Amino acid sequence: MDITSAHGQALAQAREQALDAAEELFYARGIQTVGMDDVRGASGVSLKRLYQLFPAKELLVEAYLERRDLRWRGRLAEHVDRHEEPERRILAVFDWLRLWFEEPDFHGCAWINSYGELGATSPRVSVQVRAHKQAFRDYLDGLVTAAGLPGSLTDQVYLLAEGAMVTAGITREARAAGHAAAAVSTLISAGRRAGCAETDPTAS
Repeated sequence: MDITSAHGQALAQAREQALDAAEELFYARGIQTVGMDDVRGASGVSLKRLYQLFPAKELLVEAYLERRDLRWRGRLAEHVDRHEEPERRILAVFDWLRLWFEEPDFHGCAWINSYGELGATSPRVSVQVRAHKQAFRDYLDGLVTAAGLPGSLTDQVYLLAEGAMVTAGITREARAAGHAAAAVSTLISAGRRAGCAETDPTAS
């Protein structure tokens, strides 16, 4: 291994260490209460190297949200993909939310939390939050479309999922996912009936 590749590998490893520490600290304690020195102490990455990787704390927050987005959506999709029946796949989203809410280190939605702290002052954070929420809505839209249900259900399912996240984040109770899932089941049934009525006007 030459010096250049060794240096690049060392930087990549330090970046992951810094992001691992930042994610744990930011998510558990909030972004504004955590300084770069806290990240240095938790990661073992020197302050000099940390600022070399992330010249400003905002850039570290941006990278944290971007990486967490990929992991979060990947875990969700992996769970949903265990199911084949299209309508069941929609409800599987809420099964996964319940499992997430039950995790001992659950502290609410990282993007909602971050927007609450920095959305008004950090364009980079706002962009990351909006991109994550749009990607989640698009994913739900794909599930709704694949189930042959009216597209109008997408926003309703999305709002129920988001509401469950906010409620669980405040109450620290997972049952919000079950309540949302029950409402989604009702919406799916109504959507199915509406689709049947459009196909067969004589159907009741």
